[in-house]
This record gives sequence, structure tokens and C-alpha cells, in this order.
Amino acid sequence: LLFVSVLNADGCGACGPGFASPLDAMKGKCPREEIIYVPCIYRNTGRGKPDFLATVDVNPESPHYSQVIHRLPMPNLGDELHHSGWNTCSSCFGDTTKKRNRLILPSLISSRIYVVDVGTDLRAPRLFKTVNAEDVFWQCDLGYLHTSHCLGSGEVMISALGDPAGNGKGGFVLLDGETFEIKGNWEKGDKHPPMGYDFWYQPRHNVLISTEWGIPKCLGYGFDPHDLKKGRYGRRLNVWDWTTHTYVQAIDVGEDAAPLEIRFLHNPDAAEGFVGCTISSAIHRFYKTEQGGWAAEKVIQVPSKKVEGWLLPDMPGFITDILISLDDRFLYFSNWLHGDIRQYDISDTRRPRLVGQVFVGGSIAKGGHVVVVRDEELQSQPDPFVIKGKRVPGGPQMIQLSLDGKRLYVTTSLYSAWDCQFYPDLIRDGSVMLQINVDTEKGGLTVNRNFLVDFGKEPGGPCLAHEMRYPGGDCTSDIWV
Repeated sequence: LLFVSVLNADGCGACGPGFASPLDAMKGKCPREEIIYVPCIYRNTGRGKPDFLATVDVNPESPHYSQVIHRLPMPNLGDELHHSGWNTCSSCFGDTTKKRNRLILPSLISSRIYVVDVGTDLRAPRLFKTVNAEDVFWQCDLGYLHTSHCLGSGEVMISALGDPAGNGKGGFVLLDGETFEIKGNWEKGDKHPPMGYDFWYQPRHNVLISTEWGIPKCLGYGFDPHDLKKGRYGRRLNVWDWTTHTYVQAIDVGEDAAPLEIRFLHNPDAAEGFVGCTISSAIHRFYKTEQGGWAAEKVIQVPSKKVEGWLLPDMPGFITDILISLDDRFLYFSNWLHGDIRQYDISDTRRPRLVGQVFVGGSIAKGGHVVVVRDEELQSQPDPFVIKGKRVPGGPQMIQLSLDGKRLYVTTSLYSAWDCQFYPDLIRDGSVMLQINVDTEKGGLTVNRNFLVDFGKEPGGPCLAHEMRYPGGDCTSDIWV
């Protein structure tokens, strides 16, 4: 989960990849993170450059602190790198034949899959293999790839948003964990969800649950309010039988909810977790029922704000990323449009309690085009967020927590087509990476004013930085089984 130069990228020496338990990972004797990998996107920026994987120095003792120290460009244009995952993780703990040395980069738009070698040189990754989109299309009838998770079997599984033509379809591509050849579809049977997006699995409860964003050919060109109420955005959590790979249940979380990131509690015995719904700006707790099925209940609602000067008269928070600390005590999420990051104490999972909040951008800052005319939460619009003399464009989007839970890293790009629409300044000025200090005792969030990665200053021109990964994994990629 962190870079440990004296052992290996997993911090476990001869134990195999990852850690024996989430608490071992959180409270181990490993040094703090030193580098972070970040996919950076040029698609839709007009710059004609390939997306690249950035290596960022996050060691405060380094002369290159908060700087990009290496760039690995992809061999093609227009991929839209988005999320990433590992060839193996803590689900394979104890298997000394496996090493976490490959980072999997699915492409959201091109449907290519890049496999990156991070084991030879952690600070200078190199391309290991490219899986062609045509192979994904013909062998799996899927496209628009999103989440990559490693399995306890050593295989790699990648979720899809739809079919090759851009219609909605939930399904999963299965890769061999050594050769990275396509093995086919993970799912079996004739039943498929109407859409796909993120997923998490928990073998102890014989379950995988996936989410739904929207129909690729609709959301691919931006957010069109006319698509609402037409079934073009997701509303379900989709439950799969882990053993038979069959689709068994749909949980409705509301029309146009667009449930995105889903996280089980890290404790592998826990039969519950949380999912963030973007358009409805709600957090739902999902859980196993006494009858053996699964259900969900809304536990957090971010109120929309009445506004003038925006796309619609009601502006949702737009929850775009969530994560849970490794001790299952805190839930974090970002409101991409409102501009705040929130920390909730989830000691009582049915009654999350807000304990930290910080604004780092967003659409409602003072002096902008948007005027808030009614707000159930704030007395006034927040001040513009400025750090090291730069007014930050965009809003907080992807988040990643340090192993010990004390540092939260944040990037500000969601998806290039939507960035162009909601935050055109992101295209002109580039996105940023920020670091938020976390109070892990009482709760609380404060910005580290000494940390700024400005992707507006890239040699190829401003770019859009998205999801973050540490060498060795993190709390959104490792699954304990």
C-alpha cells in the first residue's frame, strides 16, 4: 500500500502482495507514501497529445516534493484514461509467487487496456502490454471500460459501461493475471443489468455489487438535462452471485440517481458498505438482509442549492467519489459542483455524522457566474479557493487516503467532456492535485498550503489529472477476502 524501498512495492517482503488485514495495512510499520501514480488526460483539450501516466513525488523531504517526476505517454490518442487497478492485491496475500508490479489502465472511451510495468522502476513506469479494443469488443461484446480489480484467483477483472456500440450494458472483462490475455466474460447467464460502472466484491458473503452511471453514447458528449427522466442515467445497484457469476438482484436507489463509486467496509466479515449517487447527491448504505438478499437505505442527503446563472435552477452537490478509511471509521466524499470535501464518522453506519468539511473550488464561489439564492446549509457563498497564488479551477473530484488515514489527496477533473461543459477553465488552466490534512481523532479537514501539483504547467500543455494510486495499493483498490 505504500512505497517501501527496503522490501518491495507491497511493503510485505516475503508474504506475497499486500497485507493480511486492513488494520495491518493501516497500523503497520511502513513509512509514509513517497510517490503517487496519476492518469492525465488530453482528450477533448484540443492539444492533440496522448494521455499519460504521471508519477508525482509526495515525500515532503524530497527536493521534488509535489512535482511530476516522470511521464509515461500512451501510444495512442483519445483513450480517456480514467481509473486504474493492480495485477494483484491483498486478495492474494500469502501467495509468494505473486508480486504487485503491474498497473492496469483501462480506457473509458477507446476501450483499450494498458498494462504498465511499475516493478522494474517504481519512479519511472514503462508500458508492458496493450490489449486492443477490437479484442475486447469481439471476445466480450463490451466497451467503455472503467474499474479494474484483481481477484484472489490472480485474475484481473474490469467493468464496462456498455457494449461496443455505446448502448448500456453491465458486464466484466476477465484477464489472465500473468499474460493479460483476455479470457472472456466473467458474467454468465442471459441476464445483464442495463448499465455498468463501478464494482466491489466480497467472497465471504458470496456477492459482487456493481453500479450504473449512464448510457455511454448519451453521456459521452456531456451532460444533457433532456436525458433525465428518460432512463438514460442509472438507478440501480446490481447484485451478482459470486460463485455462479450470475445476475440475481437489482436494488433501486431512485430515478436518475447515477450511483457511481461503491465501497464495502474493509472488514471482510462486514456485510455492508456505502455508495455515492451523483445526480441525486445522496449516500446510500447497502446491507445484507436477514433473508439473505441485499437492500439499501439513504443515510446522507446533500441538499441542492437554488441558483441563478447555471444550467438548471437547482444545483446538486454532484457526489463523484467516496472512500472509507481502512479502520472503517470514516467515510469521505467529494461534491464536485458545490466544491467541498466531507468527512463523516460512520461508527454507526446507519447514522453517519459530519465531522469535517473543507471547500477547495466548485461552482458556487463568490465572484463567479453562479448566484446562490437559497441554501439550506451555508449562510453565504464560499470564498474562491486560492493556493500558492493560483485560483483553483474545477471542484474536488477523485480522492485517495494515505495508509494511516492522515492525508487525503484530491484531484479536480471528472471526465473531459463534462469538464469542458461545467468547468471550461479546467481545459484552459489544467487541473490540480491537493493534499488535505485529516484529524483522525475527533475529525476535521484542513488544506496543506505547502502542497500543490499544478497540471496546468505540463510540458505538453495543461491536462486533466484523475484517479490516484500508490505503489502497493490503497483503500480503494485492495480487497481482503
